[in-house]
Amino acid sequence: MADRRRHGQAPRVILDPAAEGLSARLGYRFAQPELLTQALTHPSAAGRPGAAAESYERLEFLGDRVLGLIAADLLLTRYPDEAEGPLAQRLAELVRRETLAEIAAGLDLGPALRLAKGEDQNGERDNPAILSDACEAVIGAVFLDGGLAAARALLEPLLIPLLDREQQPPQDSKTALQEWAQGRGLPLPDYRETGRSGPDHDPVFTIAVTLPNFGGETGRGRSKRLAEQAAAERLLTRLRATD
Repeated sequence: MADRRRHGQAPRVILDPAAEGLSARLGYRFAQPELLTQALTHPSAAGRPGAAAESYERLEFLGDRVLGLIAADLLLTRYPDEAEGPLAQRLAELVRRETLAEIAAGLDLGPALRLAKGEDQNGERDNPAILSDACEAVIGAVFLDGGLAAARALLEPLLIPLLDREQQPPQDSKTALQEWAQGRGLPLPDYRETGRSGPDHDPVFTIAVTLPNFGGETGRGRSKRLAEQAAAERLLTRLRATD
């Protein structure tokens, strides 16, 4: 076999056993395995031996959009008579961090992650935020490697069982929190932005929600609306636990 480097081509990346196992569980074989290696590389490990030179963050950005498109198209097909509001609620449930972390855990993605030693020792392989980000990155990697059809073939078998599990559209967390407050004669919840991070083209918002006499919670999201929903959900979960 000719040496690829003589013709200006980089040698083919060989996946380690953990990544190879994940590829098998995905049911997808990468023509460009370096994309999967990058999708599994946490920022703490980028550039280190055995990891990609670049972390999964750019692939995560892409995968988030690919997931949203495929999930929205799937919802339109499965619920042809549903209005925009319930569809939006179903979509928000499918693409939220907790759902993606659940999907990643089901794929046993954690053991395949490339983490710096400190993060690994701190148990970050089981961190829902990291699992969610890496899951989106893997979606982005499949899209770049095989196109939209490959990404759809990956995602639909993962998303459909989640839709079957929730026959009714999930209730909007902000609406549910507002109804909880009104049912007890309380003022409406107050939302305010408390932070913003990330690049200008892909910011992450932090929103705090407070309810008089019941304290508050914070939530993060790639839009203010998503961050408000996350904050409302956290506060509502706490309030219901003490009802």
